[in-house]
Amino acid sequence: MIKTHQVNKYLLYAIGEIILVVIGILIALQINNWNELRQSKTKERQYIDRLLSENKQDLITFSDNIKILEHGKQSIITFSEALKSHSISNEALITSANNYFKFGSIYPVFTASTSTFDDLSSTGNLQLITNIHLRDSIVNHYAKHKHVAEWIAVATNWALPLDAPFTYENDVMRFEPNTAFLFPDNHMETLATHLKTKKLKYISNAAAHYWINMDAITNLEKLINDTELLINQLKNSKK
Repeated sequence: MIKTHQVNKYLLYAIGEIILVVIGILIALQINNWNELRQSKTKERQYIDRLLSENKQDLITFSDNIKILEHGKQSIITFSEALKSHSISNEALITSANNYFKFGSIYPVFTASTSTFDDLSSTGNLQLITNIHLRDSIVNHYAKHKHVAEWIAVATNWALPLDAPFTYENDVMRFEPNTAFLFPDNHMETLATHLKTKKLKYISNAAAHYWINMDAITNLEKLINDTELLINQLKNSKK
């Protein structure tokens, strides 16, 4: 009887020890889960802060690019009007040509900050963004980045084969202030006569660049609106 009592006592003690060990393991697992959750939340906040910073910088970059393109667009319009004018002076015509080749004939370039999104995508950390709607918005936003970059590249690749022969055949670098002094017989009257003789070809060249600029401006304006929306979503996710 005493032995049975001792065995029961030992079993109860052993069961108690097992229960304590199990409870300890469960507590340790819970603490580990809390730590992992806290670390995930910390990383999420860091990623959101980085996305906010980069998209705010993108707003500045896109706006600056539009200003450059608008300036180029205006030089295209001025040059085309000068070519069509019957009363413009040779000096004014040459000046408009100089400005066109300096500003209007430059191809748009798309630049954006994508390092944080590239990090999220390549590491699988995109899943750290717990708000599914925000996560989808981020993915869609950078898909639009890619679309704009590709569209500008398509427009540029379309125009380059036309632009290069035109530049070579007409020695247009003599209208560029930085290289004009390299050309012989670069008198104002000679240059003006050349422009007037081939005005339709120059207008056609200017029209191609006008289309490229306007298309880039339209796409960048849309991207600015989308960037502002994403910034608001990122800010709201921090509240």
